[in-house]
Amino acid sequence: MSDLLMRLNANPLTGAIAKAVGLPNPVPLAREAGPYVERPFDGKRVLLCRTAGGYAAEAMAAVFARAGTAALDAPSIGAGPLDIVAMDATGCVTPQDYRGFYDGLHPIVRQLARNARVLILAADPGEAATPVAAAVARGVEGFVRSLAKEVGAKGITVNLGYVARDALDRLDGPLRFFCGARTTYVTGQAFYLGGGVAAPSGMPSTRVLSGKIALVTGAARGIGLAVLERLAQEGATVVALDVPAAAEALHAACERHAAVPFLADIAAQDSAERLADFLLERFGGIDIVVHNAGITRDRTLANMQAHFWDLVVQVNLAAVMAIDQRLLESGVLRDEGRIVCLSSVSGVAGNFGQTNYAASKAALIGYVAAQAPLLAARGICINAVAPGFIDTPMTDAMPVVVREIGRRLNSVKQSGQPRDVAELVAFLATPGAFGISGATLRVCGQGLIGA
Repeated sequence: MSDLLMRLNANPLTGAIAKAVGLPNPVPLAREAGPYVERPFDGKRVLLCRTAGGYAAEAMAAVFARAGTAALDAPSIGAGPLDIVAMDATGCVTPQDYRGFYDGLHPIVRQLARNARVLILAADPGEAATPVAAAVARGVEGFVRSLAKEVGAKGITVNLGYVARDALDRLDGPLRFFCGARTTYVTGQAFYLGGGVAAPSGMPSTRVLSGKIALVTGAARGIGLAVLERLAQEGATVVALDVPAAAEALHAACERHAAVPFLADIAAQDSAERLADFLLERFGGIDIVVHNAGITRDRTLANMQAHFWDLVVQVNLAAVMAIDQRLLESGVLRDEGRIVCLSSVSGVAGNFGQTNYAASKAALIGYVAAQAPLLAARGICINAVAPGFIDTPMTDAMPVVVREIGRRLNSVKQSGQPRDVAELVAFLATPGAFGISGATLRVCGQGLIGA
């Protein structure tokens, strides 16, 4: 769906009025249409800066070199626009060390190109030697979130990685993602890169899911369909699940992407058993599970009907847990597998009239955090993705004023696309994301509601 404010600002007749009344003029966001490539940063101008005492800069430089560019240092950057700025702030252990952010980034903020990427790496607060060092590391998050709000209107994303000392060998995948165009609606986020999950047996940089079997629930439309398309683009064979009422749309999607349809209501008592039996018989096991299926039945708590409450909790939460339990206990989900749960910003911040929905989505955040250490020994990573305002048929049906206001309540001043969510899901499903587990990352353009 095209953006109304972009159209108003681009039209000679309405552009001057839009500017006069102070309407935002959103920057078209950079997106990739194709699959991963070997050298995504070819032709990009990259600045790598560091604070004193850091331990990640050399590993970052090596990733940039493999991905197609040599990172510049501050004295050699010149006056041209910068596409990527990466900072090693792992040496920040005292309040005085924060001056490194000012000295390193203040001179070049105005050189950031439209749709530039900024990634800052900090030490894991959990590894800090003193409470002061832990506090300083945690404070980097405030800097990152604030900078993201300052530059977001230009389509620039700013993200933070907390990197353990023993996790530097896990930087390749995250750096390629968070410094590339595919993170276009992921900004102001912090992720932890740790060593709990062993390196997978193979980590290709193209066709990264070739030979993998993936299950995507709620795959007939919207975000689920975009995830199906994105995983198939990377070489996965996708089992696409949706309710019988969506059979026509599901079969059409499967035909386009050589996917395998599976019709089921995941709220039904026997669905997990049926699904596990099918996956085992047809494929001998699977590698990726994406829990996308979900419903809303919005009412204030005073007006909520009991069957609406129960249905939302069953579909959004209980069914997810039942499917995982069956796939894990039976060994259908193979070692080195990936599980991605679709949560929501409503699960982070709550939402009026969504007590049932927000509870179920917040529970998924807790679920992935609790499951992660239990699955690490098998090399399985489990994470959650929390979308914000994403253009879907549901948002298209909103009243125009409500829709346009909702689109602007974030740092990039526009809504996201299903593909933006699918990009993060696809990344978390890759072998190269093995350093991230138990996390919840938002795809919301740094929505102004919530943390």
